[in-house]
Amino acid sequence: MTDSGLIPAPRHLAWAPARSRREGPGGRAGIDARTTIEARLGTEGVARWLRATLGAATGFGLADGHDTDHRIVLAIDPHLAPEGYRLVVDGRTHRIEGGGPAGVFWGAQTFRQLLGPDAYRRAPLRPGRDWELPEVAVEDAPRFPWRGLMLDVSRHFMPKEGVLRHLDLLAAHKLNVFHFHLTDDQGWRVQIKRFPRLTEVGSWRARTKFGHRASPLWEEKPHGGFYTQDDIREIVAYAAERHISVVPEIDIPGHSQAAIAAYPELGNSDVVDTASLTVWDSWGVSENVLAPTDDTLRFYEGVFEELLDLFPADAGPFSHFFHIGGDECAKDQWKRSPAAQARIEELGLADEDELQSWFVRHFDNWLSARGRRLIGWDEILEGGLADGAAVSSWRGYQGGITAARAGHDVVMCPEQQVYLDYRQDAGEDEPVPIAYVRTLEDVYRFEPVPSELTEAEARHVLGTQANVWTEVMEDPARVDYQVFPRLAAFAEVAWSALPAPAERDFTGFERRMAAHYGRLDALGVAYRPPGGPLPWQKRPGVLGRPIEGAPPNV
Repeated sequence: MTDSGLIPAPRHLAWAPARSRREGPGGRAGIDARTTIEARLGTEGVARWLRATLGAATGFGLADGHDTDHRIVLAIDPHLAPEGYRLVVDGRTHRIEGGGPAGVFWGAQTFRQLLGPDAYRRAPLRPGRDWELPEVAVEDAPRFPWRGLMLDVSRHFMPKEGVLRHLDLLAAHKLNVFHFHLTDDQGWRVQIKRFPRLTEVGSWRARTKFGHRASPLWEEKPHGGFYTQDDIREIVAYAAERHISVVPEIDIPGHSQAAIAAYPELGNSDVVDTASLTVWDSWGVSENVLAPTDDTLRFYEGVFEELLDLFPADAGPFSHFFHIGGDECAKDQWKRSPAAQARIEELGLADEDELQSWFVRHFDNWLSARGRRLIGWDEILEGGLADGAAVSSWRGYQGGITAARAGHDVVMCPEQQVYLDYRQDAGEDEPVPIAYVRTLEDVYRFEPVPSELTEAEARHVLGTQANVWTEVMEDPARVDYQVFPRLAAFAEVAWSALPAPAERDFTGFERRMAAHYGRLDALGVAYRPPGGPLPWQKRPGVLGRPIEGAPPNV
């Protein structure tokens, strides 16, 4: 064994001295039916996870035990970073220590990787076998505190079981933020008890465009679904057990046609017949946006009040964040609306951009008063931004640079680099090809911190996330195909202390991916194979929107 096969790559790894040439870089250890878990104070949750996952894969009970040589010791070491860990596999006793429970959990993820792909199965393939481990010492800690994935469940709904599965996949890659895009023009996905029509009407559309919005194809059947409030509580609790913070997104004031279809009074009814609107069945940017009225503000305050209970602030280090979207708000209706123009005059605003800023600032203040932090797409910078708000920089790096220089915290997620709905290859067989080619290597060479930032400004970069918009992903297998294997490369960028992009060892990463594909196979992930899509992964004849050439570095 000359390569750890670990993804993301750890900071420090040392093999035990070889006992013979045939043993390679170190000796062998393992777990067997006698192995127990000694869970010291603060690590009980990690012990439960190990018993559930490794117990299922191995068939071993992994009972509680303190007085045996065959044990896995879980412990907190306050000298380590909160998410840092130390893993020592040495003979019969294995130690996983972390600066906090999250660090112990990430160490347990590395321990699982060392056991091999079969450790990712839900039942033992060969009952009764002993499991070998290389004798090794690993010390590790993440580069960024925010390591996220945004999943859009509005364009194509993903049932709860699929969301739970993706949380497991995030955990397996040491990602710790799940940005949950719950509402858009094409569907409202969360139950709000005081406004039942949001799901009775807003969660279903009559048909769906198949392919890019210029495609002539339609899927002529209703599409929809939503999460009950208990579903949300379960998702948040499941994520918290895996040390993942869930950041919900309710998009306002644009991307709101589904809400307006359910409650027409939310729209600009003085310039459009909002009562005739339906949940949108195509893609793009809808012109139907929220009316800037007090009634609209009170409505969304009611929505947010219910959601703050479902997404408690203490469920993870970033669980106090609340994403309000704020992107791609078309202003045409406000320009034509006498009521919106009167509101601009009443508030002493210069134009419609400042009207949107007023809308965002209202909810920034409202959330701050309740101990939460607003985060939004980089358009919320237009017209000014309250001090405590954070920015998701999606249109490129520039929004993040501007925000960091103004003292705002930033999550870097530039579309040109880490939008995983973008096509993975220039070949004609790529299913519904969207935008620029972003290969596995392109993602691996992504650098979240712009060189233009000073050291002090760069400290405002909380981290990075990959975004998955699902307009052309009609089922979970399509999501898998677009996300994997590129999420593995992204996870290494977010976690590991890598050199400058041009100096990164992509060949070594590919070598480690050879082992990682086995883990993804065991997990049932329908990833894009290195040689290109399998026949059933193609979508011949379905129109995409490819953009040729390299993406701009903006």
